[in-house]
Amino acid sequence: MEITSSPSPPSGRFKLFDQLELQEFNDKYVIKSVESPNRGFYISRLHGDIQPLNNDNDGGGCDESSVSPSKTSVIYGVVGTIRLVVGTYMLVIISRKEVGEFLGFPVFRIAAMKFLPCNEALKFSTAQEKRDEAYFMNLLKVVESTPGLYYSYETDITLNLQRRCKLAEGWMSKPIWKSADPRFVWNKSLLEELIEFKLDEFIIPLLQGSFGAAQLKIKESSATVTLVSRRCTRRLGTRMWRRGANLEGDTANFIETEQLLELEGYRSSLLQIRGSIPLLWEQIVDLSYRPCLRIISHEQTSKVVERHFHDLHQRYGDTMAVDLTNKHGDEGQLSTAYAAEMQKLPNVRYVPFDFHHVCGNSNFDNLQILYNQISDDFQKQGYILIDAEGNILEEQKGIIRSNCIDCLDRTNVTQSFLGQKSLTMQLQRIGVLSSIEFITMFSEEYGKFRALWAEQGDEVSLEYAGTHALKGDLVRYGRQTIGGIIKDGMSALSRYYLNNFQDGVRQDALDLISGHYSVNRNGPSPFQLNGFESLSYLPVASAASALIIGGLTITSVTIQQAGRQAQQYLSTVIWAGVTAGGVAVVKANGR
Repeated sequence: MEITSSPSPPSGRFKLFDQLELQEFNDKYVIKSVESPNRGFYISRLHGDIQPLNNDNDGGGCDESSVSPSKTSVIYGVVGTIRLVVGTYMLVIISRKEVGEFLGFPVFRIAAMKFLPCNEALKFSTAQEKRDEAYFMNLLKVVESTPGLYYSYETDITLNLQRRCKLAEGWMSKPIWKSADPRFVWNKSLLEELIEFKLDEFIIPLLQGSFGAAQLKIKESSATVTLVSRRCTRRLGTRMWRRGANLEGDTANFIETEQLLELEGYRSSLLQIRGSIPLLWEQIVDLSYRPCLRIISHEQTSKVVERHFHDLHQRYGDTMAVDLTNKHGDEGQLSTAYAAEMQKLPNVRYVPFDFHHVCGNSNFDNLQILYNQISDDFQKQGYILIDAEGNILEEQKGIIRSNCIDCLDRTNVTQSFLGQKSLTMQLQRIGVLSSIEFITMFSEEYGKFRALWAEQGDEVSLEYAGTHALKGDLVRYGRQTIGGIIKDGMSALSRYYLNNFQDGVRQDALDLISGHYSVNRNGPSPFQLNGFESLSYLPVASAASALIIGGLTITSVTIQQAGRQAQQYLSTVIWAGVTAGGVAVVKANGR
């Protein structure tokens, strides 16, 4: 087992180049390590072909060694390459921020990326090829602003603590990409050419999700709690455009969240997972506030559910499925179908819990009712615990899989509650707390812990829904506040707008970058083939859009959709409409 807290890895441990020089020539881009200038490669601006630098030629293999680059700049990593209809485009990191450490190794968040175009061949392309290329280039612009991308130059952050312990001796001396969990490598399909040319020291596996850490002082002990969420790329997508499972059993918005505790030489980790209900279902946007859910009848449904949970068992052990959806209306029908399929899986415990009915808007403590139902199994599943000498004292033997409809708001509240319970158990096991003491008794430190979970909830929500999480106050304070209600209203309004008017384009961009859509360079135009033209979305004046969208949202909440939660939805939407409209009008008048 190779686990170290040393921030400066010893010789023999693999490390990526953390600062690169980008030289721009008329016919190529040259990328070299600042630390080792003879290590690098160049990419042709005409065809996008990659060639490693010769050790004795820093000029990128060109004969014109006296030619100076038109521009030289510093970049912080190469994300990968993608080939479109005509050109090839290389995505590079132009700004980063260090956000903390994972097991002693610095972790960075990408602050800005840009594509380097290698598309000089466009000069010789047909008009249709140029139109197609322009559409796909617009999708790449969307990709450049992808939120929540993290990486480390010194270790693989796609692997949780327990899995790291299972790897063979010496794994950290090998290239980082070779040990990465492919489920969580956001740029997996972009790395193929870099891997082909064995540019190992330039290959950065990116993780999409969240990363945060808090320093706690518990009695006389200093502790670090780190929260890492890892988004799976197998069914990557946006809220209304990716629901349920595919035929392989991969689900939308599947995220592994690791809560890592480091204290007095001990390391402890709890894993939880979330993911869309693993049935075949969809929710097609239609300008209503809450589009109808539709369960797709398919002969493979039972196999899909079985494949999903078999994969979880192989990776995590015994799985308990906690279903937080409503038990009435459209959600109720979906939950009933889910429960029926789960009865066919005797080795998986299914626990239905109507979060909205039991907890409402503010009764966070009512989650204790759920905990009382699952506490025995939750405690048996346990967590991994490693002492200062590297001995494994405990292992996590199973996992809780939580879901609501979006696997965002209710799910995050529930996972933070379970995380708090596990943290207390870990502190008691290490001996920092007695058997009658709990983390909730230390209000200031518990507040930091809650804030960590709330920020994580916001970040994973931004990636899937485009807004901050709803019910963030329940995580942060254990109750709702007026400010939180207004924020939730604004987020509900924003989700409505994004779902209906922007997320389709975002989905296309995600499909393109993740390899789910293959651009055929020699085939007919995809737009001719499918008989459609690319759409452009025009900006709408802020005052008008806020008021119109607020009005549309209010009128689209029908009695059938709202049901028993009519008051909740209407109050949320009214707050959102009034607030957004008022802000927009003030801005318009102030111009």
